[in-house]
Amino acid sequence: MGLKVGDKISDFTLKDQHGETFSSEDLRKKKPLVIFFYPKDNTSECTKQACSFRDNYEDFMELGAEVVGISADSEKSHTRFADKYQFPFKLLSDTDNKVRESFKVKKSLLVVPGRETYVVDTTGRVRMVFNSMNANGHMKRAMNALKEMA
Repeated sequence: MGLKVGDKISDFTLKDQHGETFSSEDLRKKKPLVIFFYPKDNTSECTKQACSFRDNYEDFMELGAEVVGISADSEKSHTRFADKYQFPFKLLSDTDNKVRESFKVKKSLLVVPGRETYVVDTTGRVRMVFNSMNANGHMKRAMNALKEMA
């Protein structure tokens, strides 16, 4: 089981799809973060999950939050995925799975990287966690958690 509500995240630094360094600490001190871990770029469920965040991105921004996606795919793969679906948020490349491990995101069916979504407040505390290999529900649960925090 991954991190639980109330746990504090370990801040991390990863490269995004543009090769720029993303620091969770720098951003989360300013606004809540919605962090969604997904198995692989350009697969059906992962595309559905990321597109649901894309389609509601303005609502997340209105609630003062930032959305980021994380998988083990390369920056180049993230660039193609983000460009193809016009994602307005950062996709972070966790090629060595260190961040996934720090969040304790387990593999599903022993081989597929897990699909989990977290809402993290400005103190670094987990306020919501949702674990489901089904893409449905991740965006709505994150949105509801942010509304409760507001």
